[in-house]
Amino acid sequence: MEKNSKLKSWRETRTLTSRAFRIFFKRYPQMVMSRLLSVMWTALTPYVGIYLSALVIDELAGSRNIRRLQALVLLTLLSGAFTALCSAFLEKWKETQNAGLWLKVEQIFAEKLFEMDYGNLDETKTAELLSTIRQNQNGGGWGLYRVIENYETLCSSLLTIIGGFSTTIALFTSPVPESAGAYTIWNHPLCVALVIAVMIVITYTAPALYNKAGSYWARNADSINFSNRMFSFFGWLGDRKEIAADVRVYRQDKMCERYNQKKDDAFGSGGQFAAYSRGPAGLYSALSSAVSVLFTGVVYTFVCLKAWAGAFGPGAVTQYVVSATKVAGGVSSLISMLGNMRNNASFLEQVFTFLDIENRMYQGSLTIEKRRDRKYEVEFRNVSFRYPGSTYDVLRNVNMKFEIGKRLAVVGRNGSGKTTFIKLLCRLYDPTEGEILLNGIDIRKYNYAEYMTLFSVVFQDFQLFALKLGENVASKVDYDEVRVLDCLEKAGFTEDFFKMQKGVETYLYKDYEKDGVNVSGGEAQKIAIARALYKDAPFIILDEPTAALDPVAEAEIYFRFNEIAGDKTSVYISHRLSSCKFCDKIVVFHGGEVIQQGTHDSLVAEENGEYYKLWHTQAQYYTE
Repeated sequence: MEKNSKLKSWRETRTLTSRAFRIFFKRYPQMVMSRLLSVMWTALTPYVGIYLSALVIDELAGSRNIRRLQALVLLTLLSGAFTALCSAFLEKWKETQNAGLWLKVEQIFAEKLFEMDYGNLDETKTAELLSTIRQNQNGGGWGLYRVIENYETLCSSLLTIIGGFSTTIALFTSPVPESAGAYTIWNHPLCVALVIAVMIVITYTAPALYNKAGSYWARNADSINFSNRMFSFFGWLGDRKEIAADVRVYRQDKMCERYNQKKDDAFGSGGQFAAYSRGPAGLYSALSSAVSVLFTGVVYTFVCLKAWAGAFGPGAVTQYVVSATKVAGGVSSLISMLGNMRNNASFLEQVFTFLDIENRMYQGSLTIEKRRDRKYEVEFRNVSFRYPGSTYDVLRNVNMKFEIGKRLAVVGRNGSGKTTFIKLLCRLYDPTEGEILLNGIDIRKYNYAEYMTLFSVVFQDFQLFALKLGENVASKVDYDEVRVLDCLEKAGFTEDFFKMQKGVETYLYKDYEKDGVNVSGGEAQKIAIARALYKDAPFIILDEPTAALDPVAEAEIYFRFNEIAGDKTSVYISHRLSSCKFCDKIVVFHGGEVIQQGTHDSLVAEENGEYYKLWHTQAQYYTE
C-alpha cells in the first residue's frame, strides 16, 4: 500500500490551513467565535485563581491579618463564581453553535457536488477522491474536521503561555538573599539561563517525540483507509436488509470472517500499526511521556531550591510551580498542534483538490422562449460523444429530429448508446462533435438552469427520499395537494394511495418517521412517474418506467400513456418492445449509431433489420 504524500512545508501548511479556517469563518462565524472565546476564557481565568491562592497562602504563612484574609477569601470565591457563571454561558453558546459539526463539513462537500458539472460528478476519479477524503475524516479525523480543533488548540496554547509567563517571570528575577551562602548561585545570569535552556529543550522534546509517533498514522493514511473500507463493507453486511437473503442463502457471513478476523490486517494484532506501536511509534510515545515528567521534576527542584534559599514565600511556590507547569503544557501543546497541523496539511490538499474541480460546461446566457403551445423542436445534427478518458465514441454521427407532441421510443441492446443519448439531450454532457439544436439554436447558448426546466425525467435508477409522499411528488415542501393527487392518479397510484392513512402527509420509509411506509419497487416507480408529471415540463423522458411493475400495472400505464403524456413531447426508453406500439416513432440504436427510424409496423416489416430481430426474440416467449 502506498504511503500518504510527504509532509508539506510550513509555508504550504499555513496557506492550506488558513484557507480552510476562512471557509469555516465565512460560513459559520458564530461557531468559530464561540469556540475561540471559550478557549480564551478557559486558558486565562485559571491564573486569577492561582494568583489569589498564592496571596492567601502568603498571608497565612505571614502576618495572618484576619481582615485581609477575609477579603482575599471573599474575592477568591466571588471570582470563582463569576468565572464559573461565564464559563457556563460560553460553553452553552459553544455547544449550541457546534452542534452537527460533522454535518456542517458534509454540507460543504454537498454544495460542491450540487454545483459541479454532471460530467465531473460522473467521473470515477471524483468519486474516488471524495471517498478518500471521507475515509481520512472518519478514520483519523483528518482534513476539514480537524482545522477548527487545531486553531482552538493554537489559541489556547498561546494564551496559556502568555498568562503563565506573566505570573512566572518573577521566578527567575526574584533574588536569593546574600545570607543564603552557596544558594546565591541561583542569582547568576548563566545559572538562570542554563535552567531556562533545560526547560526549553525538555518542553520542545516531549511534543516533538509525540508528533513523531503520530506521523506514522498520518503517513500511512492509505492503509487506514483501505482497512476502514474493508470493515465498512464486510463488517456491516448483516445490517443491510437488501442483501440479507443472499447472505443467509449462501452463508456469505463465513466469507466475511476471513476479512473481519485477519490478524495481519492494518489494525490487527499482527498488522502494520500493531508493529508500529510495539516499535518506533510506541517508543517515541513513551519517551514523550517520560520527558514530560522530567520537566515537572526540573521545575519543582528549581522552585523549591530558590524558596529554601529565601527568594520568596510558600505562596509563591504554589504560583510558580503551577504557572511554570502550565507554560510548559502550553508550549508542548503548541508544538504538538503545529506538528498536527503539518500532518493535516496533505489531507487538506486533497480536500481543496476536490473543492477546486473546475466546471467545464458553458452555462449560456440566452433566455428560453416561454411558449404556451410548447412548440419546442429539438434536432441532433452529426452528434458524436466520447466519455472523458475514453478512447472510443459512444455515439457516432447521430442525426434526428423530435416532432413536437409526438411519442418517441428509443430501443437497442445494452451498451448501444440509449442512456448517453438521453444525457446529451438533457445537457448533462455536451457533445464531443456536432451540435444539438433547440428551435434552431445550439442548446449550449441557452441559460443552463432554464434549459433544464424543459425536462421531466424518470431515470431507471431513480431515487425517492424518506420524506412525505407529497414532498416526493412535488420535490418541494410547499406543494399543491390537489395537483399531487391528480399526478398520482395519472400514474396509477390511486389504489396504493388509499392504503396510506395520512395521505400525502405519509412519510416514505422509516428513516425519519417510525410510522413511515415502506413502498415496493412498483409503487416507488409510480411515485417517480407522478413526480415527473408534477413538474409539467414540455419534454417527459421515461427510462424503463415499467421495469418494476407487474403486468397488470404495466398494461394500465401503456393504456393511459397518452393521458399521462398529454401535450408533452415524450421520449420512451424500454427493453420491452411491446411498449413501442404506443409510440409514434421508434429510433433503433446499435453500436452507438442510429441504424433505423420509423413506426412499429414499418420497422417490424424489415426482416433484415435490428428491430425485427429484437421484436421476434421477445415475441417467441409469448407465442407458440
